Amino acid sequence: MAKTNVKKAEGKLGVLVVGLGAVTTTFMTGVLMVRKGLAKPVGSMTQYDKIRVGKGADKKYLKYEDIVSIAKLDDIVFGAWDVYPENAYQSAINAEVLKEKDINPVKDELEKIVPMKAAFDKNYAKRLTGNNVKNVKDRWDMVEQLREDIRKFKKETGVNRVVVLWAASTEIYVPVDEKIHGTLAALEAAMKADDKEHIAPSMCYAYAALSEGCPFIMGAPNTTVDIPAMWELAEKTQMPIAGKDFKTGQTLVKSGFAPIIGTRCLGLSGWFSTNILGNRDGLVLDEPANFHTKEVSKLSTLESILVPEEQPDLYGHGNDEDTQYYHKVRINYYPPRNDNKEGWDNIDIFGWMGYPMQIKINFLCRDSILAAPLCLDLVLLSDLAARAGRYGTQRFLSFFLKSPMHDYTKGEVPVNHLFQQYVMLKNAIREMGGYEADEEID
Repeated sequence: MAKTNVKKAEGKLGVLVVGLGAVTTTFMTGVLMVRKGLAKPVGSMTQYDKIRVGKGADKKYLKYEDIVSIAKLDDIVFGAWDVYPENAYQSAINAEVLKEKDINPVKDELEKIVPMKAAFDKNYAKRLTGNNVKNVKDRWDMVEQLREDIRKFKKETGVNRVVVLWAASTEIYVPVDEKIHGTLAALEAAMKADDKEHIAPSMCYAYAALSEGCPFIMGAPNTTVDIPAMWELAEKTQMPIAGKDFKTGQTLVKSGFAPIIGTRCLGLSGWFSTNILGNRDGLVLDEPANFHTKEVSKLSTLESILVPEEQPDLYGHGNDEDTQYYHKVRINYYPPRNDNKEGWDNIDIFGWMGYPMQIKINFLCRDSILAAPLCLDLVLLSDLAARAGRYGTQRFLSFFLKSPMHDYTKGEVPVNHLFQQYVMLKNAIREMGGYEADEEID
């Protein structure tokens, strides 16, 4: 075993979440119930997965906590920001994801989690109408107020470390503008000039978190930390960043199933994906500008797994100017479903001598039930990365994310193949635990 300089997970870990909606309250309630021994953290890699370390006679399969120092669930202290003033208990009841019997045992703890006023701009999420909102002079003032919130939270709770997680709605799409997003100096100047068009509220949260020494995780498809200016800030503050968009339902299926087609050398003519969901996320995504942000993140998954340039016979056909298979993604707001999302995929493949076949996948999933364990894993592993001195983009967390961050300025292609992402995750845990990173992505 090599020597590692990973600091031990000592003291309390603050988890500040942007957005106190369905995902966040399901995450918080679950952690609090698990702590009381009243629920199981099913779906969480950090709590269940085992990784092989060593080879041959030295081979062992260990849980993450036996390889690296990971914060205990008992040490987590929650806080949040939200545009609605309801506390976490009221929000959990309103979200209608969990039954009251699964929320009430931790009612007292949830009631104490009262959201701070959100840094909010209605132009970025027109369908939201909450009034628990900061009064700010400009984007720079927004950053300063958020930094003060983080400092106050640290002081009042006595936590040793804080991780900031975005689990709020999808903002409207902000295209990367090299002049503003290309350098930290330009980004700061735009914030001070109150450039509302190029500076999303989420960027203010990320800037505040990194400046206060907190890792930042982007759980929506927002452009937030996916810009060179934020990479520069993460390097400067030596903090980890991860994003973007939790990989919960349909994209999880896609990143796991597309490799079957690729590995078996079957052809793909088209992949049509549609979703119906009815929670607050669905409401916000019903706005075309917000849907576009999500569409960009969902479309990117397939294209890096089944690459037309690499296998033109298999993937160079379809309706997309006949250069590749046809890929379509749709999200439809359908209130009766609430948080119970339905993802439906129709996949047109072809085999020997070009004969067509079809695959249909119908995933009736619960969005927040799948997202909650991802929140836990991303928080615990980002905290681990910070203690291990791993800063900047955390590619090993791609496993949990729909549209993994990558350096597109240098032509880097993200790894979207689920099993290759899993290798990256395992190797990072091995390295931080002082073992050899002994699996290859090929």
